[in-house]
Amino acid sequence: MHRRLLDNLNTAVLLFDTDLTLCYLNTAAEILLADSARQLLGISAEQLFKSSDAAFISNLTHCRDAAEPLIDYALELKRVVNHSVFVNVSVTPFDSEKFVSEIIVELLPIDNRFRMSQEEHRHAQQNTARLMVRSLAHEIKNPLGGLRGAAQLLDLELPNAQFKEYTQVIIAESDRLQGLVDRMLGSNELPNKQPLNIHEVLERVRWLVKTETGENIKIHCDYDPSIPELLGDKNQLIQAVLNIVRNAVQAISEQGNIRLKTRICRHVTLERKHYKLALRCEIIDDGVGIAPDMLNKIFYPMITGRAEGTGLGLSISQALIAQHSGAIECSSELGRTVFAIILPLSLV
Repeated sequence: MHRRLLDNLNTAVLLFDTDLTLCYLNTAAEILLADSARQLLGISAEQLFKSSDAAFISNLTHCRDAAEPLIDYALELKRVVNHSVFVNVSVTPFDSEKFVSEIIVELLPIDNRFRMSQEEHRHAQQNTARLMVRSLAHEIKNPLGGLRGAAQLLDLELPNAQFKEYTQVIIAESDRLQGLVDRMLGSNELPNKQPLNIHEVLERVRWLVKTETGENIKIHCDYDPSIPELLGDKNQLIQAVLNIVRNAVQAISEQGNIRLKTRICRHVTLERKHYKLALRCEIIDDGVGIAPDMLNKIFYPMITGRAEGTGLGLSISQALIAQHSGAIECSSELGRTVFAIILPLSLV
């Protein structure tokens, strides 16, 4: 029973005996160490963490010898695969008849806490910016309607067809601004969630973009066919992904590649809810990248790095994904930009 409880924790828990040999680890620890219990059980702490911070082994040894709990912060943990993560460590000796019989180690990735904090801060800022834009859009909408109506009346009264060209310009530009304002306001419709396969969404986007770009840009698919269905609004998800892929197309000057990749994530926290399973959909391009000073602003309404852009596409995408309790992350460097859409699949 206790092992079932431990396997559902988001914190990585490892159990070592007095020889510092690993005798148990929960599911979160397998994910953090990027290896299975079958491969890890029975190996020594020194072997497990030989390439990590030397303080890690020192903490375990001291805890065993002194029979005292220890807490340490921001230790670098190098996983079995070639990747590092920083963790906060809690080491607790387990006493049995006044002797240390086992040592419990808890590892909490500080990257996750930082990401959650950053995500909440970003959402708060973007929600504030979105409210300001919506208020501004509403203020523009009323006089814009009056301007168009007056131009239509004037067009009917003008006897000379030559002058009607000017009123038609006013009407056309009013319609264009009306469309821009409607996009600023975004959709007020709640998502009509139905079971769907995310790959249907991605294939629809791939087809739409292919018809727009021809053969200059190659779109590659790297799908995990085992991903289960999720509850979502197909049209809204198509729009969210399409906006991001179109941005990727614009980041590629003439010829380039876009990759659509899907994978399963385990034990993900989104909007303060913990999910046992989540979908991670990545849109990867080899374009010019995003300037570092723009990276934290790209989801704000009306923020764009292109002269011809409106700065609404990514803002709309984020709003649509947020309606599905998901999140969008972005990382970028020259030749590689990754937008990751994370959507929940099952709630723990």
